[in-house]
Amino acid sequence: MPTEREAGLNAVRAAARLCAAVRSEMVAGTGADKLDKQDRSPVTIADFGAQAIVSRIIGEAFPNDTFVAEEDSALLRDEANAMQLSAVRRFVEAELGAGDETAILNWIDRGAGEPGDRFWVLDPIDGTKGFLRHDQYAIALALVENGQVTRGFLACPALPHDGGTGAIFVAERGGGAEWCALDNSDFQPVRVRDTHDPQQARLAESVESGHTNRGISAQMQEALGITSEPVRMDSQAKYAAVAWGQADIYLRAPNARTPDYRECIWDHAAGWLIVEEAGGTVTDVYGAPLDWTRGRRLENNIGVIATNGHLHQQVLDALSALLPARST
Repeated sequence: MPTEREAGLNAVRAAARLCAAVRSEMVAGTGADKLDKQDRSPVTIADFGAQAIVSRIIGEAFPNDTFVAEEDSALLRDEANAMQLSAVRRFVEAELGAGDETAILNWIDRGAGEPGDRFWVLDPIDGTKGFLRHDQYAIALALVENGQVTRGFLACPALPHDGGTGAIFVAERGGGAEWCALDNSDFQPVRVRDTHDPQQARLAESVESGHTNRGISAQMQEALGITSEPVRMDSQAKYAAVAWGQADIYLRAPNARTPDYRECIWDHAAGWLIVEEAGGTVTDVYGAPLDWTRGRRLENNIGVIATNGHLHQQVLDALSALLPARST
């Protein structure tokens, strides 16, 4: 039986290969490769295929573990979407060498599990819009045990590095963070940048303006004297950028138009652990630790700040003058 590390790595590697194949073959701007959920966010063949693959690999290794993931198979079960289901099956079979349509649908639906004492949490493609525009995206997988994220796996297939493109980040609670190129297993330690002066800091933020409050972000940068242009990218690749020292601050500021919004756990669990184990600090925008015990969302937290640790208090101090007092 594979270890948790082996299973997690195998799962995100296989999902990354599927995503690369889908993007190479199908994402050509025609829209034929995607469906729209009720909230109008795009769901691609790769989202479903990646979730099926990770579900199957983790399920075979740890059949008694709960699996919590973003997608479900409802759209693919609609006869009107038979062409998309067939495409999912073709890409999954190419990667796994097996998988009929019924099995694939069931693998996807394992993601409906409820968070408990021990569960795996997955975002099969974090940054779907980045995936569709041939920009950054990530396959984000984490293991949560007794309210703590204990393992994180983050595959960033489009992230550039000195040796090429594509990286995998892994972290174990108390065991540090590492990275390797997508196509090998030569792992190296990951550490945040040793930046103490906020004027020398770089901010990572979302490409999509709806994912954060750009106004608060700009005011925070002004208050801290940050003059460099933000590093804008989709997905939890922003966490990787902070852990890797390509950025020092990642801010997901609350939007006044949606004050009751709470972050989904699959959007942060893997990246949270990787930054923490790389020497950084992650809290919500009021400085509270992220609480993984409240189900599928971070119900006790508002927004997210990830930093190299050295700058965290200064970021919190700057935000305290910009945000409303936290309601109790």
